[in-house]
Amino acid sequence: MKKLLFLTIVLVSIILVGCQNPEKNRIQPWSENPWFWQFKGEPIMLLGASSDDNLFQWPTEMLVPHLDSMKEVGANYVRNTMSDRQDKSFELYPFLQLENGKFDLDEWNEAYWKRFDFFLSETEKRDILVQIEVWDRFDYSRNNWEPHPYNPGNNVNYTNEESGLEAEYPLHPGQNKQPFFFTTPKQRNNELLLNYQKKAVEKMLSYSLKYDHVLYCMDNETAAEEEWAIFWSELILNKTAEAGKKVCVTEMWDNWDLKTEHHKRTFDHPERYVFCDVSQNNQKKGQEHWDNFQWVREYISTQPRPLNTVKTYGDDRGRHGNTKDGIERWWRHVLGGAATARFHRPDSGLGLSELSMNCVKVAREVEKTAKFWELQPGNILLSEREENEAYLTSKPGETYVLFFTDGGEVGLDLTEFDMEFSLKWFEIRTGEITSESKIEGGKIVNLKAPGTLEWVAVLSSK
Repeated sequence: MKKLLFLTIVLVSIILVGCQNPEKNRIQPWSENPWFWQFKGEPIMLLGASSDDNLFQWPTEMLVPHLDSMKEVGANYVRNTMSDRQDKSFELYPFLQLENGKFDLDEWNEAYWKRFDFFLSETEKRDILVQIEVWDRFDYSRNNWEPHPYNPGNNVNYTNEESGLEAEYPLHPGQNKQPFFFTTPKQRNNELLLNYQKKAVEKMLSYSLKYDHVLYCMDNETAAEEEWAIFWSELILNKTAEAGKKVCVTEMWDNWDLKTEHHKRTFDHPERYVFCDVSQNNQKKGQEHWDNFQWVREYISTQPRPLNTVKTYGDDRGRHGNTKDGIERWWRHVLGGAATARFHRPDSGLGLSELSMNCVKVAREVEKTAKFWELQPGNILLSEREENEAYLTSKPGETYVLFFTDGGEVGLDLTEFDMEFSLKWFEIRTGEITSESKIEGGKIVNLKAPGTLEWVAVLSSK
């Protein structure tokens, strides 16, 4: 009888622990420092470098090696738009295509959803966190709209007159002229079209809610009305609650200036948006890029939340800054207190490339000495610093991490700490440690980068 009682107690304990773990294990703001994420109960810095916006569309033989390459260098964060643009010829639409070539929005293309589930499973195996963007405005305008299943001419479910949709939307989606993004009850209340939109989001959730490593962003750089974002975020939160789970949601606004009212739609509502994506700050350069991000940290400092940057622009081949801009932007956010930093896909970003992988490798090497969630960004301890020359995050007396954008020399105030520090220099573009030495504190120490281009210095008293 005692043995039976003991086994019963053990079994109940196991069940209780199992019931507690799902909430503890999911991605969520870290209980000890909500500027950063925790996953599986531990704080985590999310660093990403991947070569597409919608990796779930990739065939297995492409996806798996890509994820393995990320894992090898320490990248643990991907962006995944639920997008079906026919960019590479292998993308699938979520709806069933009939023999007559038209789509039935009441029937699913199971191959699309199997790809999605496989992607979530493979990222989960590697502890690679996924930020889903539910809607991408570029799918529903210009050349992408013409073949799309939601286009009335391509489905058997509604006409132009019934849906309020036209055959063409030739303007840039930033003009926000597409009625597709005005369907919710507090907008134009297009019940017919909204019904199909809701089915698609609920279908997505039927897969994604099985996993604990998923974040949700309503749109890609949207110019839509605020009510659109509110509707979809509340729908996802409500459906998640019905399933007995919790998730984190946000919106990504298009405006490049983080100080505008557009971004306050998320900054001012922590009750709804548990994190903020400020990727469009990556359209800025130099000191302004750093200063605007620090402004956000100050603005929400009474209710701190993770600040995600899922798209870091900058590639010599693209239109949104050059390769050097991309490297600088990524590192300024890493040192500036961002919870995530991911290189955007080519050719708007460096994707998963030698340079981006070396950036991630260096950041993970830094992390062995300095946990980013223990540091505080700020350049007040630096002297003889020129604009955009160097940036600092630190835990004074213990750890200092400096990023030099293009060589340079600054003074670091160590006057309060008369002790020995170790100093390591990392050459970012090669991903290598170039030197290690000892320096004495108790004074202002001059630190000169060993060469031009980008460098990281790490000082530690440990």
